[in-house]
Amino acid sequence: MTEGAQGPGMVEVVTFGCRLNMVESQTIRELASQGGEDNLVVVNTCAVTGESARQARQAIRKLRRQRPDVRIVVTGCAAQIDPENFAAMPEVAHVMGNAEKTRPLSWASFNARTNVGPIAQAARRDNAPSRVLAAIEGHTRAFLAVQNGCDHSCTFCVIPLGRGPSRSAPPETILAQARRFVETGHKELVLTGVDLTSWGADLPGAPKLGKLVRLLLREFPELPRLRLSSIDCIEADPDLIAAFAEEQRLAPYLHLSLQSGDDLILKRMKRRHSRRDSVDFCANLRRLRPDMVFGADLIAGFPTEDEAMAARSLALIEDCGLSFLHVFPFSPRPGAPAARMPRIPSEVVKQRAAQLREKGEQALRRHLQTQVGRRLRVLTERGGIGRADDFTPVKTPGLPPGMLVWGEATAFDLGSLDVTFD
Repeated sequence: MTEGAQGPGMVEVVTFGCRLNMVESQTIRELASQGGEDNLVVVNTCAVTGESARQARQAIRKLRRQRPDVRIVVTGCAAQIDPENFAAMPEVAHVMGNAEKTRPLSWASFNARTNVGPIAQAARRDNAPSRVLAAIEGHTRAFLAVQNGCDHSCTFCVIPLGRGPSRSAPPETILAQARRFVETGHKELVLTGVDLTSWGADLPGAPKLGKLVRLLLREFPELPRLRLSSIDCIEADPDLIAAFAEEQRLAPYLHLSLQSGDDLILKRMKRRHSRRDSVDFCANLRRLRPDMVFGADLIAGFPTEDEAMAARSLALIEDCGLSFLHVFPFSPRPGAPAARMPRIPSEVVKQRAAQLREKGEQALRRHLQTQVGRRLRVLTERGGIGRADDFTPVKTPGLPPGMLVWGEATAFDLGSLDVTFD
């Protein structure tokens, strides 16, 4: 959960979930402020897991206890999928859908307790990324939401119900927004979306993500760093892979949506890649770009997963050379097919999640150890921390945010590097 700073009109946004939600929260804050809203808190929810939705409800109740005078509006994926649940909460003044939250008229007045339309129809009509391409300003890096929605049907996932079908922002809109941030001094742009590698499929000529990456780097030679958010390895086009090998300004880090290391579980998840696809993808990219670093999402305790299957997911961390893990204990989501599959005991799910996290911590420590003695370029952030090109966290005490500085890694602890800067 992240809490957004209050903007004009005393509008505050509390954000759960993905980078895209963070991007959209910036737009929400701006639109609500322009609509003349006052003393308003917007909770932008996530529906990836049952826990994320529970945390949102918990935050809403806490907000009401601490600030009984504010109006609370709930939006985001959990609100889109289950508006009745949030509308029934006495703390909530209004529930708004995912399509509605980026429409200026939605923030002009609240005529009903709920304003949640069918997301598939609304998404096709609005083509939201082309209309509002939001980004987070005031941070060291800028996030460009170039894609929204998803056309896939993974059995564990309800995000298509919350986000609607895949749609892409056109290149000219992306370039205009990128130019805005480059000209205001942002040293890193991050391309984000729900299913980033599907960008372009709905545009004339069906361009691929690699073409967009090349275009941005060509149009902005002064941009020090371009980064991608999470992608599906099986959808990475040849031009994107070549760009990692040839474009040093394309950050050598990818977070992969892998989910499992077992082929049968991947089939039951309706994923589009195999275990071998994951391993080969990482090996090939690392061959082309030796400084590549990988993170991944992994689900622990998917229905029917046995010990051997879980062991293959554990082994995937080493086989792919993963350094950063997001581990999710399986969470049955109403409306997702996996919720109807035979579940394994919750204590087993927790145990396997703990094993994955422990293995992930070991992998991160190994990665940090390999960085000691190397020269790194670090982009400083708020709070005395920064990121190297490969996403490695670096302590930056006393340095203001927004600087690109070089230094030598001298030691590591607690998941970050100590660096002596030039």
